[in-house]
Amino acid sequence: MIPKLMTGTTTMGVICEDGVVLATESQATMGYLVASKEATKLFKINSRIGMTIAGGVADCQQVVKQLTALLAIRELELGKPTLVKAAAQLTAVMLFQSRMFPYYSALLIGGFDEEGSHLYSLDPFGSLIEEKQFTSVGSGSIVGFGVLEAGYNSKMKIKDGVELVKRAINAARKRDIASGGKIQIATLTKDGFNFVN
Repeated sequence: MIPKLMTGTTTMGVICEDGVVLATESQATMGYLVASKEATKLFKINSRIGMTIAGGVADCQQVVKQLTALLAIRELELGKPTLVKAAAQLTAVMLFQSRMFPYYSALLIGGFDEEGSHLYSLDPFGSLIEEKQFTSVGSGSIVGFGVLEAGYNSKMKIKDGVELVKRAINAARKRDIASGGKIQIATLTKDGFNFVN
């Protein structure tokens, strides 16, 4: 039997006046081993929706692949873009259907559509929570939340949201041994999904 491997990460999302910011760090751990310093934990699902992952890499990657394919098919059939809320609900159903053999995952889904900015958190069993300001997931989230709480303003613009998540991820990388590597950031606005250099 394979021994249980504990993993850690820090991911977060922030709702801004003009969109959503998603961010992660890039370190992948396997117990006390740093397996990679350049793991991808932030994914473009489509031109308006992004996802961050925390948990088992294979499980999370499978959810990303399934959701990406499902939304592409759905949009071809309906002839219109999927709302962020619908994408989050589809993901919750997918996770709930697998609850007896759950995907070891904690996910954030964020996006911008005709109804505005949206941010959702999901657990391995399909629980779905709509976040109204910001949230963070993973072993470094305790540290990240402190920075987000201190710096968040409901009137902040995307550029301010980007600076806030940089500070929060940096704080987590300094204090959480399972978080490290580079910072990955994406913005979701009326102009679509964009990675931030």
